[in-house]
Order: sequence, then structure tokens, then C-alpha cells
Amino acid sequence: MAKPLSLALSLCLVLLFNGCLAGRDEYRQQRQNECQLDRLNALEPDSRVEAEAGVTEYWNSNHEQFQCANVAVVRRTIEPNGLTLPFYNNGPMLVYVVQGTGISGTLIPGCPETYQESQQGQQQQQQGRRSQDRHQKVRRFKEGDIIALPAGVAHWCYNDGNKPVVVVSLHDTGNSANQLDRSPREFYLAGNPREEQQLQEQQEQSQQGQRRGDRRQQHQYGRRRGQKQCNNVFCGFEPQMLADAFNLDTNTARKLQNDNDNRGSIVRVRGGDLQGVRPPTEREEEEEEEERRDYDTNGLEETLCSMRLRENLGNPRADIYTPQAGRISTLNSHNLPILRWLQLSAERGVLYNNGVMVPHWNMNAHSIMYVIRGSARVQVVDNYGQSVFDDTVRRGQILTVPQHYAVVKRAEAEGFEWISFKTNDNAMISPLSGRTSAIRAMPEDVLANAFRISRDDARRIKFNVRETTLTSSASRSQRRAEA
Repeated sequence: MAKPLSLALSLCLVLLFNGCLAGRDEYRQQRQNECQLDRLNALEPDSRVEAEAGVTEYWNSNHEQFQCANVAVVRRTIEPNGLTLPFYNNGPMLVYVVQGTGISGTLIPGCPETYQESQQGQQQQQQGRRSQDRHQKVRRFKEGDIIALPAGVAHWCYNDGNKPVVVVSLHDTGNSANQLDRSPREFYLAGNPREEQQLQEQQEQSQQGQRRGDRRQQHQYGRRRGQKQCNNVFCGFEPQMLADAFNLDTNTARKLQNDNDNRGSIVRVRGGDLQGVRPPTEREEEEEEEERRDYDTNGLEETLCSMRLRENLGNPRADIYTPQAGRISTLNSHNLPILRWLQLSAERGVLYNNGVMVPHWNMNAHSIMYVIRGSARVQVVDNYGQSVFDDTVRRGQILTVPQHYAVVKRAEAEGFEWISFKTNDNAMISPLSGRTSAIRAMPEDVLANAFRISRDDARRIKFNVRETTLTSSASRSQRRAEA
């Protein structure tokens, strides 16, 4: 009797194991199919949501290019005196400041409230012993900054300048830090961003399929039946529960739910300024960073509370520079250590008129390129040697270049500037032309036999481009004419 029982158990385990393997194979096949792209497109935002003090524009995260890279992209325009309501995401983010200046706060649980309101004005004296406000550090940002935000960390930003702030945010939904599905989700701590949440809901329904969509629709219907006009995380709690949690009266607790607030996700600050919020100047931040580096001499890594979250890529510094062609600056976990945790990096490039970034492929990352200014002719080739993109990309567009796909860029008359977000903390490229290229590293005989050319032609292919990554098509034409 025992033998039939053990045999049946063994058979069940084999079937279960094979079922698990089949499920894993099906998931792997699904992931692979998402990156079998026959055609790429330069994409512009699909949706636009206006708020009291700004605009939020969304690229559809269900587009196959974003599905391949497992990312979502959002662009926010914040008017002067505009404040983005605090929220957190289900995956890490990189935020690039395209335009403007302002201040931002990153709210990391467990970190000390090291900043205290310093104003000792007449109003405070009239109030007697009013306790001073204490909060976590606020940081100043400016054009060209990259801001790194871990998954689940709430943040806000405020435009204290005199022109709109424009930021582009990459949300990495495929990161291991996101243990939900791959739908981008924004969890607001305040306000009533109804339209933003509706767009999020629609994309989530589309991505998860009809069965999940029906359940979300039922949830939405239930919320409407409850006559709730609120979309922040406090809305689902009972007011009495909130009152107990915050030690407040029930009326004040209800204000956390922002019922019938129609300002959207970007609100205008009352009184024309954020009172008592004064971040350190750029010089003070640099001095603080130098002190921290001098102090941290024991080899221990930074804690999350003291980690730098910002680095500027807009300054004229460059990792690669060619006077006739342009410059490229890179940001990775070596110069911003928190990126090792986020598994993201960035590249900012500037090409002058007729400047060329030589053909290359991304070795270990997808590349999501946003055009900051100007335009360029871009060509992308897949593993079959087929052109999947051959067109001009312009300001405000996004082009995803999947890992290992070969790509070349040539700036047009007005030049070309871009920021590329990459899905690896130390993203690397492999050029096909120039001093550090795969072609240059091959023996002449290998090239001659591979391409069926003479050794002289092979030598010219190897050595005619003396630059590394950037060159100029104008200088190439001039040299050919002289020859």
C-alpha cells in the first residue's frame, strides 16, 4: 500500500515541478517576445493632465518599446510658485531637470529631522512659545541636474524661480525593488489627482488584461457608490482611525482626505512662497559634501540618509570631448553611488552641427533617449541586420534603443542635445568605429577575410577614424576631398 502512495506522490511532484517549469518558460518567452521589435518610433506624450499650477504629460507605458525596457516616462511642467504634491512610486526613478530651478524634498523613513525652521520673525514672537518646524533636508536643483529616487520613497518639489520648471522622469517598473506588477503606480500622500489616477488605472487595466480590468472597474464603481471624491492614500481609511493615528479631532482628520479638491497634482502655494523652507546654498552643499568625504575615511559606504541623490550633467564637463563634434557626460554608480542600489544610470550628449556619435551598441542596458534640444538623424539596426528606425528625432520626443541594437546619431544644422536613461548602474557601450571600437581591435587579416577586401582597405577601415566615440561628418568629407 505504501508503494502506490509514494508513487502517486512522486507523480504529483513531477507534474507540479513540470508545471512550475512550464510557467517559468512561458514567463521567459513572454519577456523575450516583448523585445522582438520590428519597428521603433520616436514617441511624444499620449496624455496631458492640467493642474492648478502646472501640467503632467504621460507616455503610454503599454507601448511595446516601454514594455521591452520595463519603464514608464512622465514629463512635468511646474509653473512659478507651483508645488508638486508629495507622492511615491512602486519603482526607482531618475528625474532630469530640463529647465528651471527649485527646491525638493526626499522623505526617507528613519532619517533624522536635521533641519529646523530658522525664521524668528515678528509673527513667531506674537505666538509666544510656538514650537519650531523640524523636517528632513531639502535640496536645491537646477537645469541639468539628475535626481535619483529609490522605490517607495516619497518626494516633492517646488518652483521658487521665475520661469517654469520642466522635468522628465524615468520610472523603472522592471526593477527588483518593485514587487508589484509592472504597471507604473503613483501613491499620493495629499490632494485629489483624479485624472492622473484615472490614466494610471486605464494603463493598468490594459496591461493586466480584461480579468484584472473587470476587478478594477468594480473597485472604481464601489468607490463611486461610496461617494468618495478623493485619490490620496488617506482616502481609504476611516476618519476616526486617522484621528486616533494622528491624535487629532475627527474634523481635522477628514482634511487629510482632501475631499472635492480640484487643484490636481501640482498646486499653487498660498502666500507666494514656502514659509520657513530655505535649503542650503550650492556652495554650502559643496562644503558639506567635502566634509562628509573627508570624514568618511574608514571605507564604510554611505548610509541612505547621507547619500547624495543629485548630480549635475549640464555643466560643460565631459567624459568624452571632441572639439569639432561635441561632448558626452555619463552618470553611473561610480560618481553617484546610490545608482548601484537603483540599478540605473544616465548619459547626456551634445552634438554640434554635423557631429556624429559613431555606430555602437549598449552592452548591458536598454537606452531610453529623450531629446532636450535640436534634432538628429538616427538609425537603429536589430540582430537580423534590419533597420528598425531611420528617421529624424526632435525636441520632446523619446526613442527606446533596446540592448545590443546598433545605433548611430548625426546632428542636423541646429545641433542635438539628449539625455539617455539606462537600465544598468554601470551601462557600457561598444563602438563599431574609432580608436576603441571592436573593428579597431581586430587584426587586419581578420577584417580582410571577413569583408572580402584588401589589407589596405582593412587598414583604412581600422585607422581612418582617430576619435573614440564622437566625430564630425564635415571633417570626414573634407579629408576625403583632400585625398
